[in-house]
Amino acid sequence: MNTLNDREKTILHNIVHSYIQTAIPVGSRYISKRHDIGLSAATIRNVMSDLESLGYLGHPHTSAGRIPTDKGYRFYVNELMEIDQLSELEQSSIQTQLHGNIETDEVLKIASKILGTISHQLSVVTAPQMTSGVFEKLELMQISSTRLLVIISIRSGLVKTIMMEIHSEIAKTKLDDVARLMNERLSGLTLKDIRDTFTERIKEYQYEESGLIRLFIESVDKLFDENRRDKIHIGGTTNILSQPEFENAKNFKSVIELMENEDIIIHVLETSDIKSGTANVTIGEETKIEHLKDFSIVTKTYNVGDVSGTIGLLGPKRMEYSKMIPLVDFVATTISSLFERKL
Repeated sequence: MNTLNDREKTILHNIVHSYIQTAIPVGSRYISKRHDIGLSAATIRNVMSDLESLGYLGHPHTSAGRIPTDKGYRFYVNELMEIDQLSELEQSSIQTQLHGNIETDEVLKIASKILGTISHQLSVVTAPQMTSGVFEKLELMQISSTRLLVIISIRSGLVKTIMMEIHSEIAKTKLDDVARLMNERLSGLTLKDIRDTFTERIKEYQYEESGLIRLFIESVDKLFDENRRDKIHIGGTTNILSQPEFENAKNFKSVIELMENEDIIIHVLETSDIKSGTANVTIGEETKIEHLKDFSIVTKTYNVGDVSGTIGLLGPKRMEYSKMIPLVDFVATTISSLFERKL
């Protein structure tokens, strides 16, 4: 990325800030009148031309003004932006809504609503990835003569339940024996490790008389993997559609299609290069996904013991990064603190 001089930085900062606020391409006369930077409109125009040639600004055909490019937004986020702080009232409101003796899924659902309401962007919260959690124990409970409930607990305190169909009733002593065997063989492993090596670890018992071990081998993905699409909470759908970008029918259709394709959203959240301790910003084509080239995403992980999930905001590249970053950061930190006290 090119090094800019102070004049270029000042003008780029003002253009990005103005475009974020107005969604209207920014001209030199606007900068000259609205910002006291001691430069004439002609000088500003020349600098804008230089910034465009360097790839920081674009020039829409229908307007004399300029808009930031992905490169311009990235320089702004990395070098020019000043992070805002959430007010004490906002922090208190978020903490109050999230705290309380409520289930994990309910906490995440509330978090997605809070993020969407405050940000006016599309908010996404994924549940913790249990496959990275360490297996603690397995319990078996017969619900009926043909239904068996499998309860898998991991060290973080999270529990996964799976209903399985069986051919006939199995004696409780046999269920206890199988559970004891599984707990001995699988203790201390992550669910991913178990999924990948399960058959090898219990192969000498696969033909035991109840047929349970064989059933578990056949259902290993169901038991020790997870359906990520069942573990995502989305909020703010109405708010994001109120953004000026989506008055255009084509853009409106694109965001609707995006909201319906949860796999893309989950993929982007889980593959974002999230650095420890900070919210991460992915801008436009940095996502490497065609559907998201006109969007930016702010993400951060939260922790539940030894597993983690991701929260994020998805919106137009024109989103107010200086406010979205601390918002995502604070909600993620609050969720982590809440779960830490529950463990």
